[in-house]
Amino acid sequence: MLSPRSTSLRRGRFSRLFHGIASPYFRYRHANLIHGLRVGLAVAMSIAVTTGIDMPHGIWATVSVLVVVGGLQHYGNIRKKAAERAIGTMLGAGFGLVLIMAETLTGSQMVFFVLMCLVAGACAYYAIGKPGYVALLTAITMVIVSGHGDLPLSTGLWRTANVMIGVVIALAFSFVLPQYATYSWRYRLADNLRECAKIYGALLDGTPLVAEDSARRMYAMSQRLVQARALMESVAKETSVPMARLEEIQRLHRSILAALEMLVTSMPEVASATPSRFAIACSPGEYAVRRQLLQMARALRFGRVGLLYRAMDSSGAPQARVAGDVNATTQGMHWLAMRFVEQVDRLRLRLSEIERQWNIEGARPLKP
Repeated sequence: MLSPRSTSLRRGRFSRLFHGIASPYFRYRHANLIHGLRVGLAVAMSIAVTTGIDMPHGIWATVSVLVVVGGLQHYGNIRKKAAERAIGTMLGAGFGLVLIMAETLTGSQMVFFVLMCLVAGACAYYAIGKPGYVALLTAITMVIVSGHGDLPLSTGLWRTANVMIGVVIALAFSFVLPQYATYSWRYRLADNLRECAKIYGALLDGTPLVAEDSARRMYAMSQRLVQARALMESVAKETSVPMARLEEIQRLHRSILAALEMLVTSMPEVASATPSRFAIACSPGEYAVRRQLLQMARALRFGRVGLLYRAMDSSGAPQARVAGDVNATTQGMHWLAMRFVEQVDRLRLRLSEIERQWNIEGARPLKP
């Protein structure tokens, strides 16, 4: 018999494991794995339901599950997609049954094919516009229900029932451990800010930067920038932040990367002469921005928004700039560095203004 202490330990381990799996960062890092498990379980459920009651044409329930839940959707789009899936499925099933009835009444497959082509063409016409997903799902469901004109009405009704079952199962599993676009957006921005701090720190320290390595790191940050842009619509729906605010943050994000890239490309000439000259001649603000970047990244990653309101710490910066240290070679870099500092501070302000919206998990205490 297990002692109360061992039972408590097991419960504690299980609780930590559950919280770890359900944590936003785990879902962000393993989104593909979680989505694969979600789809696999949904398919298993559709097979169990249709096979358990010996439902004819049960395969179409599984097909419907794959069509509806196959693509990874963020939480901000689930409700919209759910409505579109329901509308598209019902329209497609209705058109499919109408086609079967038309063939039954006229006894002509030509009438069936002409009507099917007309409906498919209309769906393709609307598939290019805003209701594209509804139109596409309508056409797919119509073909599933009606076949190629060789099905009786009873078969069409059974297939309609299977499609409905598949859609219900798919929508139910869509809400299991959903992927929040807000977290993905935050973590990508945090990764870029942390990488900017590393590269800028290398500039301050006078560390030589290999061109190939710098290009690879800048490319990775550009990829995260593009990915963050694609998430903004879902983020706006999840957080109720106006798109204009998110667009401004995106512009500042892009400006920071551009300024840093220009600083990096200017560095080799300086490094070849005096590796630490840029750091020696930096103003306190230019020197402290590295720490500010790390604080912003930590606030986004861990939800410790108090870091966004901390004053810039310039205690480690040189007390004064020596006039002889600023020459024609480094003057351009300092101008870029000042613009870089301005953009970083503006980004900090914009993030702090909407932190109540994007900080879904709530403010967390700062650790010393």
